Amino acid sequence: MSDLITPGLVTLDAHLGTTPGEVINHLAQQVAGQQRATDAKELAEYALEREAKTATGVPGGIAIPHCRSTAVTTPTLAMARLGTKVDFGAKDGPADLIFFIAAPEGADKEHLKLLSKLARALVKKTFTAALREAQTPQEIVDLVTSVISDAPAPAAAPANAAQPETVPRPKIVAVTACPTGIAHTYMAADALAQSAEDLGIEFAVETQGSSGTTVLDPALIQAADAVIFAVDVDVRDRSRFAGKPVIQVPVKRGVDEPEKLLKDALAASKDPQAARVPAGPSSSEAADAQNESFGAGLKRALLTGVSYMIPFVAGGGLLIALGFLLGGYAITDAADQYLGANSLFNLPDAGLSAYLGAVAFKIGSLSMNFLVPALAGYIAYAYADRPGIAPGFTAGAVAGFMGAGFIGGIVGGVIAGLACRWINSWPVPHFLRGLMPVVIVPLLGSIIASGLMFLVFGGPIAKLTEALNGWLSGMSGAAAAVLGMILGLMMAVDLGGPVNKVAYSFAVAGLGAGSLMDNPAPLMVMAAVMAAGMVPPLSMALATVVAPKLFSGAERESGKAAWLLGLAFITEGTIPFAAADPLRVIPASMVGAGVTGSLIMSFSVVSQAPHGGIFVFFAMNNTWPMFLLATAIGTLVSAALVIILKKFVRKAPAGVAA
Repeated sequence: MSDLITPGLVTLDAHLGTTPGEVINHLAQQVAGQQRATDAKELAEYALEREAKTATGVPGGIAIPHCRSTAVTTPTLAMARLGTKVDFGAKDGPADLIFFIAAPEGADKEHLKLLSKLARALVKKTFTAALREAQTPQEIVDLVTSVISDAPAPAAAPANAAQPETVPRPKIVAVTACPTGIAHTYMAADALAQSAEDLGIEFAVETQGSSGTTVLDPALIQAADAVIFAVDVDVRDRSRFAGKPVIQVPVKRGVDEPEKLLKDALAASKDPQAARVPAGPSSSEAADAQNESFGAGLKRALLTGVSYMIPFVAGGGLLIALGFLLGGYAITDAADQYLGANSLFNLPDAGLSAYLGAVAFKIGSLSMNFLVPALAGYIAYAYADRPGIAPGFTAGAVAGFMGAGFIGGIVGGVIAGLACRWINSWPVPHFLRGLMPVVIVPLLGSIIASGLMFLVFGGPIAKLTEALNGWLSGMSGAAAAVLGMILGLMMAVDLGGPVNKVAYSFAVAGLGAGSLMDNPAPLMVMAAVMAAGMVPPLSMALATVVAPKLFSGAERESGKAAWLLGLAFITEGTIPFAAADPLRVIPASMVGAGVTGSLIMSFSVVSQAPHGGIFVFFAMNNTWPMFLLATAIGTLVSAALVIILKKFVRKAPAGVAA
């Protein structure tokens, strides 16, 4: 594995510029010059995109710019010892030792382990001193080779050997993780381990990185006084640490301030009011749920509810569409009759296909019936964890029974969640604590939430829902086109975020009231939302083909996947493009999606399936050609706009050579 670095990849005591971009450009050209990358500019773009997320400077005058790139053909280390230091964002000042880690997409774990060993070694003062004293590139290569060949494996067990002691030492566990999982993950782990040894703390760390993860022993977690999450991504299986005092910071803090983090963790272990790892959702947002504002909590709860509701909708909707494909559109009226009177051994006169269509349609319909209860149940779950699920589902069922629909489900779920969280905060005798989550909280929460729905909120919300359905059913002409445009804009404004989910949920909520003959308006709304949501990823995919030089290598790779994501109605396929260039991508996507939504409503296109994109064309009756036409027009509009904006209002990544 010594071929990771060669003398030709080492530059000593040179002036490579005054900015990280200039240094990275030089090192990328050096890698490409050694035939280890196909495109120096593309490699630099990837590295600068990673640099923009988190500065790669670390204490001690060191910087480790790194990336994965399709341009890299061989895992590579390029090293520069600068004659003039350059600021890479470290707290203690500019860096003179630069290691550029270039990994191919899909690099094998053995190479990634070696890169991780180097990152760990760079926190050792003896190693960095030797790098500064080396006289030739070959000496640098020998130093690095000795480290990556002989360094011990990453520690995922206590860093200190057990010794006889009269006073037990405090115990801290940690998890480190960064987006790339190559450098900061392991440097933070070793920096914390070294500081823990200096402070006399028993310490264990789990590195959730690219070279593999050695999971912490549950016994170590159980015995720990506190936990440190030095992460830039979600912690895997966070619930293992439930109840432990927690310090959560960006991974770079683990490299820059390991001693302070450990002292903060010790203080948290002795503070009854310290933040603790929740037993519920594993997202980082859940850790702050108790301290968030009402508005932030409501937003989080709604997104949680919708995210858990969507599998019911997607699975049920696709099964309904399959029922139409197998049994025809008349299956809506015949399904119950077929399933009640027939079986596989007593098929109806319409045959096997019709019977299987009835089965698929009925399973899908029953799944769709969970839409409002699931929404309400998981809104309550977001507020109160598992004790809120039953009261939330019950309140959602009451909303459905009273005709309060989607809005009623939201209101019932919020009431249930807040009620359960309030009840769970009651100071009760110790012998009752075990009954709280399984009996007392669900019982009282259901009484409060469902009681309020029956007695106070259900009736008015049902009347509001009826009025909205009546207004929607009466829309035609210009008014319908405007509604389609608004829904299209909402689908593209945040590309799968809260506004997008509101538009989608509005469409799904009305789907049950739709009918091809008597009330097609809700089916038109569903078609408008689906087609508009397909436009952003499809337009970005098209733009990367028409004008590839306007996009980075990473974006061109994302464009290949965006074709399938767009056709399947997964709007989130646009996010890589929007994250890199939001001021051009999002407005262009909104215009095309708005055009498509308006055209769908004007053409009276319908969809009886809530998900699936072009793959559920058979659920669009005979309107699918116009669905394709409207989607294609919007895609062309958005692709043309984003190309124009990138050509004439273009901002190249900072530091990338033209």
